[in-house]
Amino acid sequence: MDEIGESSIKEQEKLVPIANVGRIMKQILPHNAKVSKEAKETMQECVSEFISFVTSEASDKCRKERRKTVNGDDICFALASLGFDDYVHPITRYLQRFRELDLDHHHTRTNSINQERDTRNSTFDDDDE
Repeated sequence: MDEIGESSIKEQEKLVPIANVGRIMKQILPHNAKVSKEAKETMQECVSEFISFVTSEASDKCRKERRKTVNGDDICFALASLGFDDYVHPITRYLQRFRELDLDHHHTRTNSINQERDTRNSTFDDDDE
């Protein structure tokens, strides 16, 4: 493969998959709307650039705080500091809800594992008798 082809592939890897972009666009538009390939590609570049822009700001915050992992709060901070205030409240609410569901899932999974362990232990105890 030539250098131009390789750089094109590397560029594509940095972009949000075009199928995902197209699917989201179709969800928002009226059901009879058509979306051109050019429109999807343009939106793909914009979305990918936006994500990079916000992530870079969040990453800078982490670096200043000597942390290596960007979290949801860092993304919210980055959105606010970049002037995307309209997004901060909905994303903060979403993040809070996600964390609640994740915690519920963790507790459910932990309880399930404990029940399985208790069942196995009681089975072994029955064998001893």
